[in-house]
Amino acid sequence: MANTASELDPTVRVRFCPSPTGNPHVGLVRTALFNWAFARHNGGTLVFRIEDTDAARDSEDSYNQLLDAMRWLGFDWDEGPEVGGPYEPYRQSQRMDIYADVAAKLLESGHAYHCYCSTEELDARREAARAAGRPSGYDGHCRGLSAEQIAAYQAEGRKPIVRFRMPDAPITFTDLVRGELTFTPENVPDYGIVRANGAPLYTLVNPVDDALMGITHVLRGEDLLSSTPRQIALYGALAELGIATGPTPQFGHLPYVMGEGNKKLSKRDPQASLNLYRERGFLPEGLLNYLALLGWSLAEDRDRFSMAEMVAAFDLAKVNSNPARFDLKKAEAINAEHLRALAPAEFVRRLIPFLTAAGLFAAEGPTDAQLDLLIAAAPLTQERMVVLGEVVGMLGFLFVAPEDFALDPADAEKVLTPDAAPVLQASIDALEALEGFDPDDIQAALRAALVDGLGIKPKFAFTPLRVAVTGRRVSPPLFESMELLGREETLRRLRAALERARG
Repeated sequence: MANTASELDPTVRVRFCPSPTGNPHVGLVRTALFNWAFARHNGGTLVFRIEDTDAARDSEDSYNQLLDAMRWLGFDWDEGPEVGGPYEPYRQSQRMDIYADVAAKLLESGHAYHCYCSTEELDARREAARAAGRPSGYDGHCRGLSAEQIAAYQAEGRKPIVRFRMPDAPITFTDLVRGELTFTPENVPDYGIVRANGAPLYTLVNPVDDALMGITHVLRGEDLLSSTPRQIALYGALAELGIATGPTPQFGHLPYVMGEGNKKLSKRDPQASLNLYRERGFLPEGLLNYLALLGWSLAEDRDRFSMAEMVAAFDLAKVNSNPARFDLKKAEAINAEHLRALAPAEFVRRLIPFLTAAGLFAAEGPTDAQLDLLIAAAPLTQERMVVLGEVVGMLGFLFVAPEDFALDPADAEKVLTPDAAPVLQASIDALEALEGFDPDDIQAALRAALVDGLGIKPKFAFTPLRVAVTGRRVSPPLFESMELLGREETLRRLRAALERARG
């Protein structure tokens, strides 16, 4: 059910701001999904912003992968790369002058100060604080340096970082997922916002952009919760300086996604890579449906739903704060449900790229004959497949050239033994005698020859035929596969398997 006009809140502005480092991962996608659903549910604005201020880690290839992934997943954004908007540019690497100006104003107003402490000095003081049982965060050493102390440090050639001066009072805010939270000053010390080389840090650029772009809600991972009081304090300073003209954004921290061993799913975990699911043939809507369940649900008794249904029902109040475990089997099961729900023509359309990538179709697509064959064969597999990539193993035997047809080595070795020779010979004889070649005729002839004639149970009678004809023990229905393959090619493959079985 779509939202009514009275339920919409077009003032909602959320942002998705990934760093272009490495391949996109499923945790990142889950964050994008929740922001997208929240914006669309409210009739608000989704800002797609690129956090690429770390030149050592960011890459143009990763940036292009991010855009491609967003398009593949079906996300649309209202402002950002390829779309534009009133707050351009939306790549932080192109906004450095803005950050430098804000940092200068924070220094001038006393909200920030230069810190000359070396890494070694910081480490030593942290170690001493831990040994004394005190908080080990920054101790404010450079908060009130005299002009003489600053001159001495400068004479040594020290290059300072810029630190933000945190208020000496607790910071309390209401997290949209976790409720009211309070952070005391000793647990949120002054923090760096600009490196010694002048490069701005995440702790500065994201709050500044959120302020300038009018972001109303910040929905992000739980791992960033500890930085929230810092950003709220900085936002207050930006408001005091007239840089932030709207209210402080509301924050909602999404639950961790856990991997094996109940550890947070990291970029390095193989099952975290979005590309893995794309290459295997997950449907975008199937993967997104599963990721939505990692912290939210449409209804207690329903796991499968469309993205339109998610948008209509999405409510931050229903986001669970407890960690969610990534379950690959559950993801596959939900994807299979979406795959089975595809209209036949759409199912065929989505299979074509995988058959093309496997070299079974030309780069320009299938011929008319190949397309007709795929349309006829697809219904035999739609109920059996979990991901689209399985089509190559399932239907590849229909499209491979006779000279390129190959048996699965393990299946052939186990099944096409000398014991299979009588089965194969009787099958050849039975099929050669057939006038028609439809599934019913094929099944009747083979049952008469093998089950009745040789007294073999169907399971053992038809397995050698399945391997001989399709190359594998797991395939679409055997008799329909033979019909699609045709009498001539079916018999050719059976004779080749008989020769192998006889050694």
